[in-house]
Amino acid sequence: MKRLEGNRILVTGAASGIGQATALRLLDEGAAVVAADIAVDGLDKTRGRAREAGSGDRITTLEMNVGDETSVADGVRAAVDALGGLDSLVNAAGVLRAAHTHQTTTQLWNQIINVNLTGTFLVVRESLPALLKHPRSTIVNFSSTSAAFAHPYMAAYAASKGGIQSFTHAIALEYASQGLRAVCVAPGSIKSGITDATAGYIPADADWSLFARLSPILPTTLEASGAGMADPAAVAGVVAMLVSEDGAFITGTEIRIDGGTHA
Repeated sequence: MKRLEGNRILVTGAASGIGQATALRLLDEGAAVVAADIAVDGLDKTRGRAREAGSGDRITTLEMNVGDETSVADGVRAAVDALGGLDSLVNAAGVLRAAHTHQTTTQLWNQIINVNLTGTFLVVRESLPALLKHPRSTIVNFSSTSAAFAHPYMAAYAASKGGIQSFTHAIALEYASQGLRAVCVAPGSIKSGITDATAGYIPADADWSLFARLSPILPTTLEASGAGMADPAAVAGVVAMLVSEDGAFITGTEIRIDGGTHA
């Protein structure tokens, strides 16, 4: 199905995991994509997979650090120039760190908030002028199940993702009359670079029984940090729907993709 032929889309966090899967799915559906990330090696792999799939002529890779205002301003400008405009934006870039809240330093707190929440804001702010030139544009921001459900040792991460949800609601209302839709996806139990590394961030004296309720009720096919996970394609398909006409009546909300973990 080529629902996105002619669409021009910027995807951040596209070097690995869900961001990479999303970029590849959007290409598969006919879009032209700028895949942005701070990890150049990962972007090379994304481009290679696109070439293998026969869509290498519609992908442009871009080194961009969402935690740096100048890098975002320059990167979005380059993406819009490369695409000749912008129809949709997918903000998949993010980091996860874990710590006891009473041991969380302001440096760690600020790092997580800066990349996840402020980074999302910066990319949206810089992209809006190009998006609003078109009568039907879409922003998909990445929240997390941690924004609404308790995830131990992840207070800063949860706060950043909750902020993204609130931010998305605000811009959905502010720009609806100009044809812009803004939606959040909230993944959980999806294999990615973040989930692969999660066990290494959990405090050594963590109470692992607190994680017992964070398991999908649907079957999983992959594993990360010792837990059952779904393939990133499960999220990529939802994002592709949201930026297509199939998502035309969806805005100002979250879609949770977690295999029923929080059913």
